[in-house]
Amino acid sequence: MKILISGKPAEAEDGITILQLMEREQVETPQYVTVAVNNAFIPMDRYACYALQEGDAVEFLYYTGGGCDGAEQ
Repeated sequence: MKILISGKPAEAEDGITILQLMEREQVETPQYVTVAVNNAFIPMDRYACYALQEGDAVEFLYYTGGGCDGAEQ
């Protein structure tokens, strides 16, 4: 089936789950990745059972820390 991964066309097996896709795509530190399918956030506890459908748009969102260290510039 055809899906989008981060805006790029990709092929995936019918019924592939988010967790299987993450493994296939070798997503680093998956415990820190949020997944959106068709602009809807999917709870992490559903990754193993959420089956993707033809045409789904999947985004892997990596959050990083940062900000001001308190020093004035």
